[in-house]
Amino acid sequence: MASTPPLTESGTVRTALKELRGRATVGDVVARTGLARAEAEEQLRELLGSLRGHLEVGESGTLVYLFDARLVRRDAAPFWARVKSTAWRVFKAAFKVWIVLMLVVYVVVFVALLLAAIFGGRDEGDRIGGGRRGGGRRHHPGGLTDLLFWYWLWSPGWRRRPYYGHRFPHEGRSDRDRVPFYKKVFAFVFGPDEPRPTQAQKDRSVVRLIRARQGVITVAELMQHTGLERPAADEEIARLMSAYDGDIRVSDEGEILYLFPDLMVSAHGKVKERGPDPAWRRLETPKSLTGNERSSDLLIGGLNAFNLVAAATAPLFIFPRLGLGGTAAWIGLVFVPLTFSTMFFGIPLARLWAVTRENAKRVSRNIRKVVMGFVYRWALKPDGPEPVRVPELTTRVSETLRGTGSDSGRVGAALHQLAAEFDAEVDAGPDGTLEFRFPDIRRQFQAAAAMRSELALERREVGEIVYSSADTTEQAYEREADAFDRALDSGRDGVVQEDLTRYIEAPERVGYVEDWELLAFEEEMRRRGQREKVARN
Repeated sequence: MASTPPLTESGTVRTALKELRGRATVGDVVARTGLARAEAEEQLRELLGSLRGHLEVGESGTLVYLFDARLVRRDAAPFWARVKSTAWRVFKAAFKVWIVLMLVVYVVVFVALLLAAIFGGRDEGDRIGGGRRGGGRRHHPGGLTDLLFWYWLWSPGWRRRPYYGHRFPHEGRSDRDRVPFYKKVFAFVFGPDEPRPTQAQKDRSVVRLIRARQGVITVAELMQHTGLERPAADEEIARLMSAYDGDIRVSDEGEILYLFPDLMVSAHGKVKERGPDPAWRRLETPKSLTGNERSSDLLIGGLNAFNLVAAATAPLFIFPRLGLGGTAAWIGLVFVPLTFSTMFFGIPLARLWAVTRENAKRVSRNIRKVVMGFVYRWALKPDGPEPVRVPELTTRVSETLRGTGSDSGRVGAALHQLAAEFDAEVDAGPDGTLEFRFPDIRRQFQAAAAMRSELALERREVGEIVYSSADTTEQAYEREADAFDRALDSGRDGVVQEDLTRYIEAPERVGYVEDWELLAFEEEMRRRGQREKVARN
């Protein structure tokens, strides 16, 4: 039987990957598609940036592209998760409209009805309920009062900006720009806004890391910066390879190094980048249930509690005194406000469970980051990796985090997880306590340092301009002559062995910085700059 012919040039790389069950070399794709090697490799790199995948390196240095067999996008979510997310967004939008219509309006209505029931009796009730169209003079607040009330509720100077909670700094904001009350009400029910950073914004600090490490990093160094678990870090570095035109080298000891030469070229000379903070300097703060100040939450809760009690007691107090009744009164003054007020309190209570779970996860991630800091420090000691023991490590982590959930169980779990990710050496000490050594971390840092000295990517510069479209003929000749002379005189400087401990900042010094808070601050600075620019013009 004849074998299946390869795809023609019209065949796609995706189709080839599906037939190859997601695992392929450039040669496999070329054979299946008939594409030129350069084009096949380019498309594989593009797919590596958009699909969930990894890179493998064979002993011969051949790259193997490994994708999920279903070719799932990196940002893809399961079907039911998407349905749930969409339903929640729709419900939030609808309930926010209901909040605006219900909370303040019903407070005003119930206050009026209660005052009428107390002071007006049955006759006033008939007048308010519509039983008597004539007679009596209804009081309307003055226009200034209405204006002040709606200004307090909406704060038009806010201009639809998100509300990240009262912890976000608002220095320099005028009174007219204060947070509108309705934003605090929405936050009471659904929590404060959280920005959705773009991938480029999230990559900014990673690019700083690459440039600070002279264009060469390892998975261990990416984990040091992000705190990611090893599988996630492997997938992330594969995406970075695609996004920033990276390359792979394998050291003599078999360590995989990721090179980004293009990021080391600057129009302003030699690249000098200060490294970003490591993961233990960027711990996560506890997530807030509402983001509001306590006084705001008490006011909002009090308004809703008033509606709830007023609706529940309306048939016993308001209806008899004002002569109200019937289906319309029960629906409008009992069932609707009761349902709304119950949901108004019920949604935050349900979210409280989710926020509690998320905060427990944040504590675990923080512990992992601090444990990682000490593990890296001891792995990179000048005299060789020092053993890591759970009791001593627990004491260090507890002192660093001031006891925030850092019990021996959680610290031990984080240490065992890192040991599995880095294939650590585990032995029993003289007293029977397990000792962990992490030579793999040391080897990765050593290999990266050696490659930096060998390649010296940080010395790459734009250099002297050898061509400019603005040059005259004489200037062009002069540039060519100067370039020839520099080529004759070029040479390499000597290399110096690096001290690995310079890459590890003290794990005892931690910091709590949320990435979204930094992005929110950037947004605020951008708006402030726009206002100042408008003011100058």
